[in-house]
Amino acid sequence: MANGRITKRVIDGLKPKTREFAVWDSKLPGFGVRVRPTGAKSYVVVYRAGSGRGAPVRRYTIANVGKATPEAARRRAKAILGAVAHGQDPAGEKATERGTLTISELADRFMSEHVEQKRKPGTAVFYRHLLDKVIKPELGATKADKVTRAQVARLHGKLKATPFQANRVLAVIGSMYTFAGRSGIVAEGMNPARRIEQFKEHHRERFLTGEELEWVGSAIREAETKGIPWDVDEAKPKAKHLPKAKNRFTKIGAFAAAAIRLLLFTGCRLREILHLKWEQVDLERGLLFLADSKTGRKTVILNAPALAVLTGLDRLGSYVVPGGDPEKPRADLKRPWEAVARRAGLEGVRLHDLRHTYASFGAGGGLGLPIIGKLLGHTQAATTQRYAHLDADPLRRASDVIGGRIAAALEGKRSGSVVQLKRGRRH
Repeated sequence: MANGRITKRVIDGLKPKTREFAVWDSKLPGFGVRVRPTGAKSYVVVYRAGSGRGAPVRRYTIANVGKATPEAARRRAKAILGAVAHGQDPAGEKATERGTLTISELADRFMSEHVEQKRKPGTAVFYRHLLDKVIKPELGATKADKVTRAQVARLHGKLKATPFQANRVLAVIGSMYTFAGRSGIVAEGMNPARRIEQFKEHHRERFLTGEELEWVGSAIREAETKGIPWDVDEAKPKAKHLPKAKNRFTKIGAFAAAAIRLLLFTGCRLREILHLKWEQVDLERGLLFLADSKTGRKTVILNAPALAVLTGLDRLGSYVVPGGDPEKPRADLKRPWEAVARRAGLEGVRLHDLRHTYASFGAGGGLGLPIIGKLLGHTQAATTQRYAHLDADPLRRASDVIGGRIAAALEGKRSGSVVQLKRGRRH
C-alpha cells in the first residue's frame, strides 16, 4: 500500500512485524522499503519484466537502509524504472552478472513471481514461513545449482520430530526448483529434493462423541452468557494482582459462538466460515456459495440448525463473522475455542476436529461415504475413505441378519431364510 512519500522519518518509524512487509512510495510507483522480521530494511523496486499482466514481477534490491539516503535510493529507482520502460530487465541482468542465485535469492523470486501470484493467500503464508524459518537458515547462502540431495536430506532429517513439516519442506523445495528450471535459473529437471524418502505421517482423527458434544454445547452457552470462570492458583505470588474472583470470567462474543456452531453444523473448514460473506449466503434456499474454498468453488447445503444460527446473527458488515473492523473477517477462533474446550474437559481437540465430527456422525448414521464426501466438498473419494470404519449401521444390520439366521439354525428353527448348501467332495 502507498504510505506517502518515503522519507527518513517514515523509515525510522517502521517497526518489524512477525512477517516481512513493504511500504510503497505514493509518488514513485514501484519504489518502496522492505522490512524483514529481523528489523533489517532495504530499498527495493518492483516492476514487470515485459508487457501485459502475464509478465513476471521482478524485485530489485537497491541498497540496505543506512547505506543510501532515501533521495539517493529514489534516484536509483527512477533510473531502474526508466531502463524497464526501454525493455530492459535490471533484476534479471543483475542475477546473470553475479551468476546463479543463492537459495535465499531464489526463494524471494519464487515467492514474488510464482507463489504470491498463483497460489491462495494461505498457501503463500505457509510457503513463506517454511522458506524464512526453515530452508533459508540452512541453505540460504548456497548457490541454487550447488545444493545437493545430501544437504536437503540432512535438513529433512533434522525435522524428524515434526514429520508433517519435514515432508512439506521437501514439497516446497521441489516446487521452487520446478519454478527455477522453467525460469532458466537452474537446469530444467534439477531437483535436490527428489527421491528423498518422506517420513510416515500419522493422520490424527479425533471425533467428538455425543456426550462430548453435550459438554461443548453447555460450555458455549456458558461462555456467551455469564462467562467461563478462570482457573487460578491462589498460592502463586501474582494471584493477588488478578481481578477479584467475581470478575474472573472469560466471555466469548455472539459471533465467535456462532462460528463454532457453524463449524459443527456444516463441516466447513475454519477459513470457509471466517471468510464467509453475507453475499454468499442464500437463506431462502438454504445454501452457501463459496467461491474459493480449498478445492475450488463449493456449494454448502445448510441444515436447520445452521440456518437458525445464521438468521440469529446481526449484519454488521460484509462478513458473517466480522473482526474488530466490521469490513474485515475475524482472524481466528483460537482463544474462544481454547476456553470452550477447556471448560468441556476436552484435551487436544482442534477446531478442525469439528469437521471430522460432522463426517463421523454422517458415517455412523449410515449415510454413505459418497454423500458425506459431497457434503464436505471432497474431490477425491480417497479423502472420504478415512471415515469408512465409522460406517457401521449397514454392517451392523448385515451382521444381525447373519447372526439371527445362524442362531435359528442352531436352535433347530429351520426357515426359508437359511439355505442348505450342497456338500462337495473332500480332496
